[in-house]
This record gives sequence, structure tokens and C-alpha cells, in this order.
Amino acid sequence: MGVRNVTMEQRIFARLTGALDPTALDVVDESDRHAGHAGSRPGGGTHYRVRIVSARFERRSRVERHRLVYDLLAAEFADGLHALALVAKAPGEP
Repeated sequence: MGVRNVTMEQRIFARLTGALDPTALDVVDESDRHAGHAGSRPGGGTHYRVRIVSARFERRSRVERHRLVYDLLAAEFADGLHALALVAKAPGEP
């Protein structure tokens, strides 16, 4: 039986979905735009743009929201995720 090759994008999506039950979640690999920059590596999987809407962000500051997401993705950062452009909103926020 082979080992399933899960992409970093899939890992991010699964981790955030499981922990934050988002009403909207977009995970976009932008690694190709960062070739040659710090943290980039052949094959990508290092730079992502995430937009997430979750009720878990209600009554939390922007810093608290970002800290929560970064903490949830600690294993991914340890495994090669280098940069995350993050927009974290509560439902109903513009």
C-alpha cells in the first residue's frame, strides 16, 4: 500500500477546516511568484495566500486571529511553509 502524497495546500485546508469550521476558505499556492526569494524551494509549497471566514474569529482582534491560524499551522511551518498572506474575518465582516 502506497503512502498518500498530501500537498501543503491540502494540509492547510484540512487543518483550518477541522479546527475553525469556516463558512469560507480559500487557499492559494503563490510559491511560483516567489521563486528565488527567501524560503522558496524547487517544487513550491512554501508561499500561500489564505482567506478564511469563521465564527471563531468573532470578538478577536486581528492579531489574535492571525496568532490562532499560525498556531494551527505550526507543523506546516516546521515542514517547509515559509510565508502566509492571511485575511481572517468573522461572518458579516467586510
